Amino acid sequence: MNFIKTAIPEVVIIEPKVFGDYRGYFFESYNQKEFEENIGKINFVQDNESKSSFGVLRGLHFQKPPYTQAKLVRCIKGKVLDVAVDIRKKSPTYGKYVVVELSEENKRQLFVPRGFAHGFVVVSDEAIFSYKVDNRYAPEYDAGIAWNDSMLNIDWTISESEVRLSEKDQKLPMLEELENPFI
Repeated sequence: MNFIKTAIPEVVIIEPKVFGDYRGYFFESYNQKEFEENIGKINFVQDNESKSSFGVLRGLHFQKPPYTQAKLVRCIKGKVLDVAVDIRKKSPTYGKYVVVELSEENKRQLFVPRGFAHGFVVVSDEAIFSYKVDNRYAPEYDAGIAWNDSMLNIDWTISESEVRLSEKDQKLPMLEELENPFI
């Protein structure tokens, strides 16, 4: 596996070594020893999966303490634009973000540490997306930031009219309105 630091060093792209032939392909999607050597010790406790169609935007989500989550995410089918936003108030990269294309073709994964909001938009006809998380989901600690926050100015690569949001995501606050638990 190749571990690639991004503009925000704690956010890491992971590229697997893919072995393919006429039968298909094989790759190691997770190796605890390599992960710990390159990122650190993380105890993943839950795997989640979602299926979405073109234009579905999920995010930008996070959980407040004590149920913060680090995530290891990948797109199993299709293609998404994946975004991790630093919401740690005292961080030198506060309000900055990393955008990575994750797809069934590139088989990349993205490690999103605690203290980051995370979201993605589907840019293929449909996508199956997988998440490993290091803390259980606690609905009462669920929070997020509006996908179209002008302070962040994220280019989601599709038009606003194509974006499809859940009712919950339509009501998320802007970053500056957020009662920030990551101070």
